[in-house]
Amino acid sequence: MEKARIFYRPRIDRIGLGLLVSIFLLLLTNRTFWSKIHLYLAAQPAAIWMLYLGMAALFTAAVTLLSVGPLAKPVYSLLIVAAAIGSWFTDRFGVVIDADMVRNAFQTTPAEAGHLITTGFLVHMLLFAALPIGLVFWLRTIRRPFLQSAMRKAVVIAACLLVAGGVALGFSKSYATAIRQHKDILQSLNPATPIDGTIKFLMQAGETAYIAAQPIGTDARIVASAPGKPRVTIIVAGETARAANFSLGGYARDTNPELARQDIVYFPKATSCGTATATSIPCMFSMFPRARYSHRKGLENEGLLDVLSHAGADVAWWDNNTGSKGVADRVTFIDLVKIADPRFCADGECQDSVLLDRLDAWLDSVEKDSVLVLHTIGSHGPTYYLRYPPEFRRFTPDCRTAELANCTDAEIVNAYDNTILYTDHVLSTIIDALKARSGTLETSMIYMSDHGESLGENGLYLHGTPYFLAPDFQTHIPFLVWMDPAFMRSTGLDRACMLAAAGKPASHDNLFHSVLGMMNVRTKVYDPGLDVFAGCRKAVSS
Repeated sequence: MEKARIFYRPRIDRIGLGLLVSIFLLLLTNRTFWSKIHLYLAAQPAAIWMLYLGMAALFTAAVTLLSVGPLAKPVYSLLIVAAAIGSWFTDRFGVVIDADMVRNAFQTTPAEAGHLITTGFLVHMLLFAALPIGLVFWLRTIRRPFLQSAMRKAVVIAACLLVAGGVALGFSKSYATAIRQHKDILQSLNPATPIDGTIKFLMQAGETAYIAAQPIGTDARIVASAPGKPRVTIIVAGETARAANFSLGGYARDTNPELARQDIVYFPKATSCGTATATSIPCMFSMFPRARYSHRKGLENEGLLDVLSHAGADVAWWDNNTGSKGVADRVTFIDLVKIADPRFCADGECQDSVLLDRLDAWLDSVEKDSVLVLHTIGSHGPTYYLRYPPEFRRFTPDCRTAELANCTDAEIVNAYDNTILYTDHVLSTIIDALKARSGTLETSMIYMSDHGESLGENGLYLHGTPYFLAPDFQTHIPFLVWMDPAFMRSTGLDRACMLAAAGKPASHDNLFHSVLGMMNVRTKVYDPGLDVFAGCRKAVSS
C-alpha cells in the first residue's frame, strides 16, 4: 500500500501552470504599465480591455514556449524574480531597467547596492517572488509523452498568437498612436524590459571584453607655461546634481551661498551626455560629442586624461564614488573609499570631505602643470541624508531613510537640497585652497555634474531613465568654472567675454576640448568649436 503523502501537492497541467504564471506576471507585476495604459487610452475603454486579453495571450504564448521539461519551473522562477525586481524599481521610482541601468547595477559598490536593499524591498520580494516561486514548486505538473506535450504546446501557442494578432489588428490605430506618442509604455513592461536590458548588456560586455583603448592626441604639447609657476586645473566630476536646485541658476532656495561669493562663471544651460554615471563619466571625458558617442567608442579610444598625459602634465584621479568607469585606467588612480578613513567614512561610503583632507598637501607638492580629477559622491540617492554632515542639515524636515516611499516629496527635496548645499561648500573650499597658492601656482577649477535627478516629478525618482524619455531634471546639470587672474592671463582669456559665452548652451561635449584649451594644450584632436572659451581667448605665444 502506498504510503500516505505527508504534504498534499495538487496536480496541474504544465500549460495550466504556465497560464497561472503568465496571469501573475501580467497583472501583479505591471502596475506602472497598466496605469499608463489606462491613462493614455482613457478615451478608448474597449481598446484597454481588449489589450488585457491580447497581452494575456502574448504572455501565455511566451511562457508556454519556454516551458521545456524539467527546466520549466526554474525558467518560471527566473521570470518571476526578474518581474519582481523590475516592478519594485519601476513602480516605486519610475526606473527603467534597460541595458544602461543593468550596467550601472553591475558596476555599483556593495554599499550603494545595500541602500537599495531595504526592508520594503525584501518584503516585496517575499510577496512577489518567494511566495509565487514556492507555489510553482509546490504544484505537481502532469507529465505527458513528448509528442503529445509538443502538440499541445504548439496548439496553445498558435491559438494565443491568433488571439493577440486579432486584438492588435482590431485596435492597431489606437495602440500604434499610443506607443508613438508615449514611448515610455513599453519601457515599463515586466519582465520583458529587464530581461531585454540584461541580454543586451551581456552581449555588449561580451563584444567589448577584450577591447584595448587606442592612443589619441600623442602629438599633444603644453605651451606658454610661466617659468616656475605651474598651471593647475582641478576637475570636479559631480554626482547626481541637477541644475534645477542650484541657486546660481535661479533656484529660489539659497543652495549656493559660498559659491555666490566666488568669482565663478556659471553655465545655466548645460546638459549631460547620459542619465547615469556609467554612461556620463566615460562620455564627458571622451573626445566624442554625445551624438557620436557610444559605449564601444569610449572603450576603443583614450580620453582627456590620456591626452593631458601625452602633453606632459601630471594627471591623477581621486575617487569617492564607484570608480572612473575606465577613464583613469592609465593615470594615477586613488580610491579614497577603500582607504576608509573613519573621520569621513562609514559602512563602505565616504562624505566628500575625504577629498578635501589631502588636497592641501597635494597642491603643495605640485612641481609641473597638473590636472587632478575629484570624483565626488555628491547628491547620490536614495540615501541623500548620508551625503552631508549635521551642520549642513539646513533644510528640514529631511528624508532620513532609503525608503523614499516613507517620506513626503517635500522631505525628499529638503534632503536633496542639503546635499547641494554641501557640494557648494566643497567646491568653495577647493577654490579657497587654490586661491591660497596664487603666489606659486596658476590655478583653476571646473565642475560638471554627471547627470541630474528626479525628485518625484511626474512620479519619477532617482535617475537612469533612457535619454529619449528622460525629463530635464535628469539631463539639465550644473556646470561652472573658476580661474585665478594669473591663470586667465596666461591662457589669454577675457572675463567679460567668458561671462557672455556662459549664457549659451553647453554640455558634456565641451569638457574634453575646454580643458585642453584651459591647459594650453596643442593637439590635432582639439576642436576649438567645442571649447566653450575659444572665442574669448587671445593669441598665446608658443
